[in-house]
Amino acid sequence: MTTNDAPLCSPPLPSGIQLVSRSDTPIPVERYLLENGLTLLVHADQGVELVSYQTWVAVGSGSELAGKTGLAHLFEHLMFKATKTHEEGVFDRALEEVGGSANAATWLDWTYYYEDVPSAHIGRVIALEADRLSGLLLNEEQLEAERKVVMNERRECVEDDPDGLMDERLWRLAFGEGPYGHPTIGWMDDIKGLTLEDCERFYRAHYAPNQVVVVVSGAVDRETLFKLMVEHYGPLSSQPYPELPERVMTTQVGPVREELPLTLHAPRVSIGLIAPPITDPASLALECLDELLNQGDSSRLHRALVLEREWATGVYSAVPTFKGHGLYELTLELSPDAPVDEATAVVFEQLEEIVQGGLTQGELEKVKRQKELGAYRALQTLQQRAHALGFWELVSGDYLSGLNRASSISEVTERDVRNVARALLDPARRFIVVGQPTPLHEP
Repeated sequence: MTTNDAPLCSPPLPSGIQLVSRSDTPIPVERYLLENGLTLLVHADQGVELVSYQTWVAVGSGSELAGKTGLAHLFEHLMFKATKTHEEGVFDRALEEVGGSANAATWLDWTYYYEDVPSAHIGRVIALEADRLSGLLLNEEQLEAERKVVMNERRECVEDDPDGLMDERLWRLAFGEGPYGHPTIGWMDDIKGLTLEDCERFYRAHYAPNQVVVVVSGAVDRETLFKLMVEHYGPLSSQPYPELPERVMTTQVGPVREELPLTLHAPRVSIGLIAPPITDPASLALECLDELLNQGDSSRLHRALVLEREWATGVYSAVPTFKGHGLYELTLELSPDAPVDEATAVVFEQLEEIVQGGLTQGELEKVKRQKELGAYRALQTLQQRAHALGFWELVSGDYLSGLNRASSISEVTERDVRNVARALLDPARRFIVVGQPTPLHEP
């Protein structure tokens, strides 16, 4: 991977901002701190006159309380509405005028917003982002408009979608009433019941500069950047850190298996196995294990279920990337006449084989090379680099843990992979939802 990085030197800093650290990594990064607690990460790459500007807020659905679920996601929508100084639509038009683009996302541990613009227009982005961070206009009209949008989104992506229903039920079985046990989009009754006062409290508590990481990746003029950051963000006041619900591993004990009648053409199985937080070294071994089990046509589960037995038309997996314990998810799309329990058992047979027999010669080295290559490929664009820096800064507390992840994967041993496979075999960590075909379906 090559970059056109500017020398790691900075002009004199204006009052209100200080340099905290610099990293000597393949992607050089400078960390700055404003007096109000806002963190600024700068990766200067002068290769293209573009900038990816990202705002990461330390709040997600895992920060919500029972009865108030869906607030973090609803707020992602509200942040694109009117502010006290700009009418609705000004934000989008201002970016479109300069050929920029914007979007946002919410997940369990974070919410982030990004803008990709020509670097000459970074001042416009900074002014707009600082404005909505402090001056969002919250009223009943805006709340009701976005509430309807979110309710429709929930109907489309969850209640009318077998995959969404199965995934939602799987996490509920595993984490119960815990912060990871409710969906990021929220429960429908909670979405209907959110009030303007709930939104105002949420905004004050979480959308404060001391809970925000701003990442700037691209053709950066540091002197201009620092001046604009202090000018627009400096006057904002920090807020006390809110008390967050404790992230318990699970309130349930497996094995738990549940069947759902769904509008499917063939059975589908979702398996959730309690997995370590992303900051746990075992998460690296889990990534390697997943590569062995389910990445590519030569992977063990694809061979066993799709090619040899022909019980499945597809096998999919997801490795969790959360602050707390998450679920390693495996989804089996079965053939109409496939034996559900026998197909499910193949997953655990493959895990047991790894525990008992280990790995074939060179198998782990191949996997590690693939993971290292994937880690570097995920840092090719300015947007990818900004995303990695913001994500790792919020989830692990230090962006360097993400930049060093590729080299850390090289240290994973066969014992590490076998140990994580053994942990996943623990029945107490096992949760399964089976979607059974039915012509009629009521959520």
